[in-house]
Parts: sequence; C-alpha cells; structure tokens
Amino acid sequence: MTTLPWLRYICRIVKPLATIAALALAVSAHAQPVVNPHASIVDVPARQAELKSTKDHLLREAIKNLSHCTRLPPIPPPKGRMIIPNGYLSGSSGPHNPATAVATRVYDEMGKRVAVGMNQYLATGNHAESACALDQLDAWAKAGALLDYDRKESQQAWFQVEWTLSSVAVSESVLNEDATLNPAEQKRVISWMDEVAHKAISFERPATDTGNNHHVWRALAATATGILASDDDLYQFGIATYKEEIGTIDQNGALPREMVRHENSVHYQGFALQPLVLIAQFTSRQGIDLWGYTANGHTIRDAIVFFGRAASDFSLLKPYTNDEQRPGFPDHDFAAYNFYIAKFGTDGIPSIITKALKNPVSDDRLGGSTTLLIAK
Repeated sequence: MTTLPWLRYICRIVKPLATIAALALAVSAHAQPVVNPHASIVDVPARQAELKSTKDHLLREAIKNLSHCTRLPPIPPPKGRMIIPNGYLSGSSGPHNPATAVATRVYDEMGKRVAVGMNQYLATGNHAESACALDQLDAWAKAGALLDYDRKESQQAWFQVEWTLSSVAVSESVLNEDATLNPAEQKRVISWMDEVAHKAISFERPATDTGNNHHVWRALAATATGILASDDDLYQFGIATYKEEIGTIDQNGALPREMVRHENSVHYQGFALQPLVLIAQFTSRQGIDLWGYTANGHTIRDAIVFFGRAASDFSLLKPYTNDEQRPGFPDHDFAAYNFYIAKFGTDGIPSIITKALKNPVSDDRLGGSTTLLIAK
C-alpha cells in the first residue's frame, strides 16, 4: 500500500488513529498506480517512425532548427548551497531581479543541453545525442545537484528545483526508451530525480502552497519522475494536484490564484497551464483521462480558452485586476498547447494560440521542441 505525501503529513498531525487509518484506506482504494514506467510523454517508436518519413513542412522545419547536445559544452553541476535571489526586485510583480537570471543560467543551460540531445534522438535516432544528454544528467546526479537547499533560506531555489526537475524529467522520459544507453546511468539518474522530487514536495504547506503555478510545476516534476521511478506516491501527488487545480477554475475559465498577479495575471494563467497540460499528457499514457476530468462543471479546456481570449483582449481581466497587463507573448508561451491540439484539434481554440503553433515552438522546461514531440 502506498501513501500520498500529503496524507503522510496529515497522519502526523491528525488524531485519533482510527480516523487516520480510515482515511488511508479510502485514499488507497482509489489510488491509480503507475502502469508502465517506460511510457514516455509520447509514443517514442511511433513518433520516430513518423518523423523519419515526414514530408510535413512544419515538422521538417522543426528538425532543421535543432541544435546538438554533442556540440554544446558540458554543464558542470553548481557547487555549494543553492542560494538564488528572488525573481522580482520587490514582492511578486514589478521589475525582474537581474541577479536571478545570472544565478539560474547554469540550470537553464543544463536543461537546454539535455532537451537538445533528447530532441535529436527523437528526430534522428542518434544514440550519441541521447548518450550525451544522459551523461549530462548523470554528472548532476553523481554530484547530488538540486538537493542542497532549504525553502526558508531561499524560496527561489525551491522554485528553480521544480522547473529544472520538470524539464529533465520530461526529457528523461524519452531517453529512457533508448535501450542502448548505460543502464547503470539510467538507474542512478532516475533515483536522483526521485530524491529531488520528494524533497521538493516535502516543503509544501497544505494551507498556503496549493492552487498556484508553483504547486502545479512541482506536480509535473512529481508526475514525470513518479512514472520513471514507479513511485506511486509521487504519481498520485501529481494526479491529486491536477484535480485540485481544475477544481479552482472559475465561471470564466480563470485560475483565481493567478489573477492576483497584477500586470502579469494573464501571463501567469498561461504559466500555470503549461504543467497542467503535460500532466494530462503523461497520465493519458498511463491510461488515465485527465483531459476530460471535470470539477464544478469545468475542464482544462475552459482555462486554455480563457487564456487565449484574455491574451488577445486584456479587458477580460477587469473583473480581477485594474493593473494594465504586460503586453507580448513569445511563441514559447504557447508550446504546451501542441499536446492539447494534437488530441482535440483547433476547433474553438483562440487564434492567438493556433497561429503561434503554425511555426516550430520550443520550451526547454517542456522537453524542448513540442512541435517535434507531438505536432501533427
């Protein structure tokens, strides 16, 4: 019997024991375990066959645009305690802190190198590229990277861990399909990722750390890692978080905890949707349909449509904030929706999303080129 992380927390603070036992039995009875730890974010053999023979202009352009892991320098793991300055100079909005970009560059470069190697392997079957990506991950695993931090000391470090782990877990889900790679490295990398994921979610406070984008990014990291490691605790954390977040969608399709982000409200709606979309994609590969999960009459589609409409018409944000919204949406803001459109098509999806996806789009936090991964 596996026990959800949040349930373990409850069991430490809730009495009597009879109530705890009853709750544990109820949760475990409805738990849906990992079915196939080798079920990647996509069907790798099928996608490789499709890409090998494709004449589709968009896919051929995406392949042409790929870089190479083997041509990028290895990224050594950072040494010492993870201390990262806050992302904003003050509070959770306003000017960004330039020191944050400097401190996080090494994590972004590592995630990019891994995604590049994975993308090359997916597109071309190049085992040197997949080996390069795995070697990069193994160097960080051996060093115990992403583990030496504390939320109270550096909350931004905690955030960076969730993003970096999400990125490499998506990539590793594809690399794990390459049978030519060193099995000892694979095992070490997945074990390391499992430890990183457990530490990240251990800092969560149920009363304050739910219903926002960070909670969902940690859930994506937990979902992807949980599948790779056959760790049902992590996997169930991801599923429970997805359902919890869908339950917060309001009558307009907005995510209320993101609507309080002042000039960035619509951007944070989109940012929270990215990991939600990938959780739904991962669990669909395990036979669970979270795409159609409904809470209070809403599904993830409602939040996607609201984001697209609000990104084109800021007046839709007036019920939530009087702050003038920050303009501009680079194409990578829409990369996640390739997964949704591959399954459901473009009917009813706002044009700002569909137009962006007519070009190759990539986001290293989502496994690099989502065009390459799943676009039809």
